[in-house]
Amino acid sequence: MSIINPMDFFYSIIKEKETTPRWIIFVLDVIICVMSLTYAILLRFNFDFNSIKAHNFYLQLGAVTVINILCFLVFGTYKGIIRMSSLKEGARCISAVFASFFVVLTVNFICSYYSWAHLIPTSVLIIYFFTASFIIFGYRVAAKDLYHRSIKARYNLENVMVFGGASNGFLIKRAIEHIKECNYSVVAFIETNSRFYNRSIDNVKIYSFHKIKKVSKDWDVKTVFLASDNIELEFKNKLVEYFLSRNIKVKVLPSVENWVEGKLQPLQIEDIKIEDLLNRPPIELAKKHITEYLETKRILITGAAGSIGSEIARQVVRMNPSMVILFDNSETPLYEIEYELKKKYGEKGSMKVVIGDVTEIDAMRRLFRKYRPEVVFHAAAYKHVPMMENNPSEAVKNNVLGTKVVADLSLQFRVERFVLISTDKAINPTNVMGASKRIAEMYIKGLQHNFKELYMNTTGKYVSVLSNDSEEGLHTKFITTRFGNVLGSNGSVIPRFKEQIQRGGPVTVTDPNIIRYFMTIPEASSLVLEACTMGNGGEIFLFDMGEPVRIADLAHKMIKLSGFVPGKDIKIEYTGLRPGEKLFEELLNKEEEVIPTYNKKIMISKTSEADFQFIGSNVEILIKLAQQNKNYEVVKQMKFMVPEYKSNNSVYEELDRVKQVS
Repeated sequence: MSIINPMDFFYSIIKEKETTPRWIIFVLDVIICVMSLTYAILLRFNFDFNSIKAHNFYLQLGAVTVINILCFLVFGTYKGIIRMSSLKEGARCISAVFASFFVVLTVNFICSYYSWAHLIPTSVLIIYFFTASFIIFGYRVAAKDLYHRSIKARYNLENVMVFGGASNGFLIKRAIEHIKECNYSVVAFIETNSRFYNRSIDNVKIYSFHKIKKVSKDWDVKTVFLASDNIELEFKNKLVEYFLSRNIKVKVLPSVENWVEGKLQPLQIEDIKIEDLLNRPPIELAKKHITEYLETKRILITGAAGSIGSEIARQVVRMNPSMVILFDNSETPLYEIEYELKKKYGEKGSMKVVIGDVTEIDAMRRLFRKYRPEVVFHAAAYKHVPMMENNPSEAVKNNVLGTKVVADLSLQFRVERFVLISTDKAINPTNVMGASKRIAEMYIKGLQHNFKELYMNTTGKYVSVLSNDSEEGLHTKFITTRFGNVLGSNGSVIPRFKEQIQRGGPVTVTDPNIIRYFMTIPEASSLVLEACTMGNGGEIFLFDMGEPVRIADLAHKMIKLSGFVPGKDIKIEYTGLRPGEKLFEELLNKEEEVIPTYNKKIMISKTSEADFQFIGSNVEILIKLAQQNKNYEVVKQMKFMVPEYKSNNSVYEELDRVKQVS
């Protein structure tokens, strides 16, 4: 004969009847109150039944029962689902008992006033109240706990550890173990603070960090939760590497203060992201002076539907500008960012959404004339290296002509500040995209130092007027920001790796030795805003991006973070460098010097002044060639303008050889 597991028996009951009928809960609560009053009377009279009968026991019992029935009906204590009881449910039950206690107490007061005998002795009432409250609240808590235990007992528990968070350990443990979608059992807390060592939280011991290896092995830990917000980056990387090497999943818990209505929601628990392991501390940029400058401005953001442009829009909208103009040629992403911002911030300031092309001069002029922007963030650009290598004319039209049009109009309409978002690929470029961005940098730097005004000649084309008279200086300040790859941006390596991992691989890396600098989208956007207020015009701002990251290491780490074994579960394939690609990127060329700023993470590149007459005339030639779609001549002209531009792994390498021979 087999022995029935009590947990399985309890589970079979609750499965057979999903919720206990309300009348049963109601009757049970009334019975508990009757028994509590009986116990209180017995205790008060030392179980002397003769004294109890002499004090109208049955009258007292009947009166309190009727009052309890009325209170339970008024407070609706029977309506809740017992196994899902919350603190609010418990408080409602105690309130109902207190109401009956208060009613009888009031009756006693009235009886005293008229010198009548008390309905029930006050001492009995006090014992009754605490006994009934404890039992009614307690059996709900017990039923809820038993239900969760019975559910979890039917599955294999997954042992988990919590790193940090011992100060809120009880809340964290209960929250983790009560996640319905999972079957976690917290078996250990790991702390680096010695004052917590060898203590316990809800029967779970707190261990020192030095015992993490033994604990994870002894308990066969499958998942670790990081519950501390202040783990140093280098230490966090080593910690995650250790767990991943032992096939232990790493998840991140939000701080208790950020729980929704005091409860940990499953959606708040996230797998640790590659952004959390970026090989440098996050950059903290000043906020106050940025807000003070932008909060009353009319701001134009080109490329507002892109990764950087949309994040700039998110950060700018929070600063209450008088107007934000979102400009892009991509309809659906532009609609999405508009919808997101209006949903989150409502009609904060005035938001205008404009679809268009930065290369269309007449349309852009109408935009400037209508909205009169005071600050321009120029994020519109083509950025994909291999694609631009195959389409040099399009790269020049968008990245050079587009920049020229927006910059010229900014000068003509007396925009206060124009910020160009450039790239580290503009330094010693090896591809068309990088060279086009370098020419855009050169053009706006030339505008800052050489232009005084723009006018239109009889042919309707813009003509640049050089002036050596600097007594007034320029109204517009032209500023460039230059940084590396952005984690999670559209089309970047991180989303591509994620997609490849989700479909089972392989993960494709161009070369085992390729390295890149990385930063997060919010950091990149914050840098742009910082540069906007910091710049006096003509600067190229650089970001301290820390140590570069090997893309192969990034792929390995992302595969491990997804719970797979590199090379076994998901393969890594090396495909070779793509057209225009190089093994490493730079933030400075040999001729540039670095000047520090008040923010030690932001520097200024000091470059020699270029001959703007040379730049302006050759930009016109370059644009004309691009408009005629003469790709070969376009690249040749770019190499003439940017002598350090040497093609790599590209069909245009022959132009460098011809130059060397000549």
